[in-house]
Amino acid sequence: MLSPSEIMQLIQSLIWLLAGVGVFIVGMNFMGDALEKSAGKGMKSLLEKISNNRFSGVGIGAGVTAIIQSSSATSVMVIGLVNAGVMTLMQATPIIMGANIGTTITGVLVALKNDYFNMAMYLLAFAGVMMGFFKKEKIKIIGSLFSGLGLIFVGLEVMSSEQAFGNPLVENMFTEVFKKIDFPLLLILVGVIFTALIQSSSASTGVVITMVGAGVLPLDLALFIILGANIGTCVTALLASVGANANSKRVALIHFTFNVIGTILFTAIIWIFREPVVNLLVSLFPGSDPMSLQMRVSVFHVIFNVTTTLVLLPFVKQLVKYSCLVIKDKNEAETNLTLKFVDDRLLSMPPVALMQVKKEMDYMLSLVEENSTLSFVAMDTGSLEHDERIRRNEEIIDFTNSALTKFLIQLSSGVDQSDEKVIGSYFHVLNDLERIGDHAENFHEIGTEMIAKKISFSEKARGEIASMRESVNEMFAISKDAFENLNRDKLPALADLEESVDGKKKSLIASHFARLAEGNCNVDVSPYYSSVVVGLERVADHLVNVGYSIVNPTGSQDEYD
Repeated sequence: MLSPSEIMQLIQSLIWLLAGVGVFIVGMNFMGDALEKSAGKGMKSLLEKISNNRFSGVGIGAGVTAIIQSSSATSVMVIGLVNAGVMTLMQATPIIMGANIGTTITGVLVALKNDYFNMAMYLLAFAGVMMGFFKKEKIKIIGSLFSGLGLIFVGLEVMSSEQAFGNPLVENMFTEVFKKIDFPLLLILVGVIFTALIQSSSASTGVVITMVGAGVLPLDLALFIILGANIGTCVTALLASVGANANSKRVALIHFTFNVIGTILFTAIIWIFREPVVNLLVSLFPGSDPMSLQMRVSVFHVIFNVTTTLVLLPFVKQLVKYSCLVIKDKNEAETNLTLKFVDDRLLSMPPVALMQVKKEMDYMLSLVEENSTLSFVAMDTGSLEHDERIRRNEEIIDFTNSALTKFLIQLSSGVDQSDEKVIGSYFHVLNDLERIGDHAENFHEIGTEMIAKKISFSEKARGEIASMRESVNEMFAISKDAFENLNRDKLPALADLEESVDGKKKSLIASHFARLAEGNCNVDVSPYYSSVVVGLERVADHLVNVGYSIVNPTGSQDEYD
């Protein structure tokens, strides 16, 4: 029975232990965020090179995870990219496998710690904090990286100190606990639960490695907990897939299945050949010093993930087919609007998110252009055959404008200064595209009303509107090319066309009123004619803003006139 003082001492040690875990996780997050920001454009170029080559997929997954130090974060990103249509299941599966290899880097770093290495890391943490006071963003990011790396080892030192695992009471407590759960499946469950709770296999692996180094946890038991940690890390991806499309859920299932198959395979081997496996790891790193003890666990973690990847890589197609059998496609109602290329999970990768926003806006521009063409069919032919198509396109345009605006507001807090200007220009373009869509809807409504009233424009009026539309269509082509391909070559021609449309509006309105005065025009069509001409001129204004947005964040050509 423990005395009150021993109980208090035990509580203090456990609090110290939890504090060490907390500092470790904070350090991981600091370092991951800093690496992600500094390597953002590199990650973007990596993802742009995604192909169906399995080995390059594994390399990309390992590389990205080594950068951000979290296989869970990589899995969530991949789910977001699949949900946004950036990559296929066949491309995502090897990346998920590679992510499991990339996450082992943290374990190796943890195992390398010793007194001299620790002191260097503490100094690095201090230097990182000091760098945070600089004004330059790049220096601040490097400072965050140094601080994070240093804090990881501060956390590890706190965990392995006399106040935590070094306390005999704590050591005896863990020894008794592990005697009672010395059963592989229970140990695996411990690893699953602990990792699921702290949402990081890197952190849970770091704790296990530290416990082995402190002599609190026997090596053979630690191996099973490590296996469980690899399953526990899938919880984050499974949660991230909630609310996503079927393919995103399949990515999470493949990630889970990969680790379960690997765990079953290694559990069987270690359960049957426990002593030979332990002896092999001991022979690789002989000695009783903490580093040798720790390296045995971290190397096993590497072997587990590399071997599982090598075993399952030839079966990527089968894993994809299995996921499709388990998770069926659902026939979503047409009214359930979603963004085509953008997913909230991409907020953790600002450069990639911006790339996807651009794709979404290109798609929105194509819908706006389509509606602008279809909206005149009713006026030209007296047919309402495109009524439903125009309505549906306008619904998507309005939804895209609202959803992308909200997404960009969230994204703006995580981008650098140059990307802030891009986001600013996107806000303007979204507004311009939505307004052009409204004008197109108005043109269609004018045609619908004229059909209902059985009235139409004269041949003269039709010819004038057609001439103005031709100029506007030319502007559509130039603006679309400028925005989608960042082509500035024809921007001066765009400005000239806009001036031409302005002039046409004035002359057409004047000639229309002259016809009215002479009695050569039906009074009933007069308001419709004026609305069409004025609307086309306003469409031209918005188009020139869209085109010039690539050189001016205010979305206007004024400073280039």
